Amino acid sequence: MAKYGEGDKRWIVKDRADGANVHNWHWVETNCLDWSRNLLSNLLSGLTVTDGEGDLFIKTKKVDKVDGDAYLNVRKGKIIPGYEISVTLSWEGEAKDSDGNSLLKAEGLVEIPYISDENADEDPELKVSIKDEGPLGRRLKEAMLAKGKPLIFDKVRVYVQTMAKGGPAKDELEVKKIVPKAQSTVAAAAATKPKESVGENKAAAKKEAKKGFKTITLREKFSCRARDMYEILMDENRWKGFTLSNARISKEVGGEFSIFDGSVTGTNLELQDGKLIVLKWRFANWADGIYSTVKLALDEPEPGITVVKLAHTNIPEEDRYGNATVVENTERGWRDLIFNRIRAVFGFGI
Repeated sequence: MAKYGEGDKRWIVKDRADGANVHNWHWVETNCLDWSRNLLSNLLSGLTVTDGEGDLFIKTKKVDKVDGDAYLNVRKGKIIPGYEISVTLSWEGEAKDSDGNSLLKAEGLVEIPYISDENADEDPELKVSIKDEGPLGRRLKEAMLAKGKPLIFDKVRVYVQTMAKGGPAKDELEVKKIVPKAQSTVAAAAATKPKESVGENKAAAKKEAKKGFKTITLREKFSCRARDMYEILMDENRWKGFTLSNARISKEVGGEFSIFDGSVTGTNLELQDGKLIVLKWRFANWADGIYSTVKLALDEPEPGITVVKLAHTNIPEEDRYGNATVVENTERGWRDLIFNRIRAVFGFGI
């Protein structure tokens, strides 16, 4: 299992039912470690293990520690849990005689060193310890193992099942198939409004088309010549290298491009060698007919230092499935999957 924040090739796919998260471009990870601590604490604290059977009274106290990694993601509309955690739980027991007089009170620990999504269908290893190892202490420990172990495993299964269903991000990660706002608004307006002049129609359509769309602007600095950056951005073999995915890139105005295994496609609108790249750009999961515009202006204020100014306009706020993280994920994609990888692979960092 990859740790939270790291990529994992298990989720790198070419075609997606929802068109999202291909090669991490729309990667939406939810860190679930704190949530896991809270859930496991609620599940495992204060459990009655024995209530007088054999004159033994045993119960769990609280979850002392949950360490490791836990996160959730989605692939092809399916929730993908990832976790590797260890759990330490305190417990207490009391042995009494037949008259109800206390003979021994003792405390101990339950340790579960490894709960993992890779072994979700198996019960984990469980260790029980007690501070008093005398005869009555051993009786309490044996009873905790016999009665407490299956009870604790039942609660761990609840955690595993809850993670599999989406945990804290279930509602966020579910794919909702709704009509994109821009299309539905335009369609409703067309059906209800009376006929207008051609000029009025064009103005209204232009105004309507801007609703639900956003712009991203970034300014990134690199230790290279502007012509070198231009060549990287226009060379499909270098794209394949720094993205670890398939790419097709025409170097001609009007030519087409396809990157990130086809999850991004478009057309070259304007090209100025070493200075400017303007693209017609869309993601596979956007509504049909929706295109954005990418403008990459390259400036070299001093030899060996290049500033790339990105203006990415007309980005829809939602994809065709109603996911409202398009703008956020697109900006993160430019930073993490293009600019930062170019720095790392080609040594252009400053």
